[in-house]
Amino acid sequence: MNAVKTHLEVTVMVMLFWIVVEASSQVLGRFNRARAARLTLPHFLCETPLFMPVGTQGTIKGLTTNQLEDIGCQIILGNTYHLALRPTSELIDEFGGLHKFMNWPRALLTDSGGFQMVSLLHLADITEEGVTFQSPVDGKPMLLTPEESIQIQNRIGADIIMALDDVVKTTITGPRIEEAMYRTLRWIDRCIAAHKRPKEQNLFGIVQGGLDPVLRDICVQGLVERNLPGYAIGGLAGGEDKDSFWRVVAQCTASLPESKPRYVMGVGYPLDIVVCSALGADMYDCVYPTRTARFGTALVPEGVLKLKHQAMADDTRPIDSTCECMVCKNYTRAYLHCLVTKDAMGSQLLSYHNLYYMMQLSRNLHSSIIEGTFPKFVCDFLKNMFPEGDVPEWVCNAMEVAGIDISSCCTPLNSKLEVYTSSG
Repeated sequence: MNAVKTHLEVTVMVMLFWIVVEASSQVLGRFNRARAARLTLPHFLCETPLFMPVGTQGTIKGLTTNQLEDIGCQIILGNTYHLALRPTSELIDEFGGLHKFMNWPRALLTDSGGFQMVSLLHLADITEEGVTFQSPVDGKPMLLTPEESIQIQNRIGADIIMALDDVVKTTITGPRIEEAMYRTLRWIDRCIAAHKRPKEQNLFGIVQGGLDPVLRDICVQGLVERNLPGYAIGGLAGGEDKDSFWRVVAQCTASLPESKPRYVMGVGYPLDIVVCSALGADMYDCVYPTRTARFGTALVPEGVLKLKHQAMADDTRPIDSTCECMVCKNYTRAYLHCLVTKDAMGSQLLSYHNLYYMMQLSRNLHSSIIEGTFPKFVCDFLKNMFPEGDVPEWVCNAMEVAGIDISSCCTPLNSKLEVYTSSG
């Protein structure tokens, strides 16, 4: 009985979104804050922690959907803003939704388009009604309201859709942060009212509030009161320092419901994913693995390997001798060095490897939590990345709050941290 009680045991309504945990050989579990769960979505059953590659316009650059299935990709993120511009949500709807349009049988998540408030701020005008963008395609104005964002996502047909939120960089201070947080809460009600496919698509709310713990608490509480299928932690990965980053994640995960998934938006560095998983987060997305591949960089347990460096020119080893991916089994660093400096095939092969690395990281996180070996996994991960024991202080701080002993791979902190709770 005690062993059973250590596992996350939740079943939410079948027709919406649920984390299913069964007391069996396939049971999903937890270690302190870290969770391993099964997410049953309309198109696919996913296991967390999980990483979502970013397919902005219905494609992961350089890779086919069959290749993504081969490496174990469970879910892809699509961009509502860009898909609405090209090829248009109406056309996607005519083809039966994005799954059929891009020939992807597994799960999809679409963001709301809100991130463009930050990335395309010079093209945007934000009001209570919504966000007016100047189209980068033809220069025409495009008003994206909470209602329109949901209508577009209803037509696209993703398994998980995101509410439109008012996004502000965490490096901004002052009244704008509070304004954006309260607007996000007002907009979530408009998104809920506009959502026409709640039995087929799961609407997630997004926690905003910058680096202000009081505002974050208010936003968390407001969203939880709406009893949404899942929750995202937004507004991070925008230039804030790492110590502030992990504290926001820790605060939010401590207050969000145990029975619902927690998605940290825009996070994709392997170290960040390990830390956030230890703090209780479940889902991540980022362009980093594929974008860095296009610059000739491969992800390895030690960090990164830059294939453009001349030292790679006559190196007969694979990218990573411990990796089982197709690229590491068949190609040398020397060959890839030739490609990344001259041929587009190089970025395709590195994208394949990097996404395989991220999928394997997700699988290892999942299995180590279930098997009760999560602390050892974290320590081994840190030892590979920081063989000299110079683990960043922010990681040490976060691991102490997460209840993970990493003293074997870094110098323990001199002072004990106060456990970070939802009250900050």
